[in-house]
Amino acid sequence: MPFMKGKAPIRRTLKYLEAGKIVFKDRVKIFTVNYNTYGEHHQGAREFVFWYLPQIQYKNPDVQICTFKNMTPSPFLKCYLDDEKEVLIDVDSKTKEEMHDHLKRIICKSDFLLAAEAQAREKKDNPANFGYGCDRHCICEIPGQVPCPAVVPLPNHMRGKFIYHKD
Repeated sequence: MPFMKGKAPIRRTLKYLEAGKIVFKDRVKIFTVNYNTYGEHHQGAREFVFWYLPQIQYKNPDVQICTFKNMTPSPFLKCYLDDEKEVLIDVDSKTKEEMHDHLKRIICKSDFLLAAEAQAREKKDNPANFGYGCDRHCICEIPGQVPCPAVVPLPNHMRGKFIYHKD
């Protein structure tokens, strides 16, 4: 497989990309990372870009993500919001995990909100849905389906005891 070559090819697998936990709030429009490719206090930012930026890009398709290398003396993250405000996060000498947790706590959607959005995406008002919590309790209520055996008995050719046990 050609995509499994290079440094840490696990970053390009769908399972890894979907495992990302950073989902920005809808207000975030641009996310930038400023760091240098050298220096000890930039190490966390370099690792953050290497490991977490693909997940952030996958989970936030509507957010423009930019990286600026070798343009700043100290590393920082910046988020531009839709109301023309900016959120500046200093990440000097922080590890990639500390940056991840701080970013998740400050500018990301909560786990409760993500669960509610996932449930809303799952439950769309589809007339084919039936069961508890839907418009129809049973499939027999949909026109063109076989009626409930409790109301109208099924024909003998549709019942297993008449098909398999012919004595």
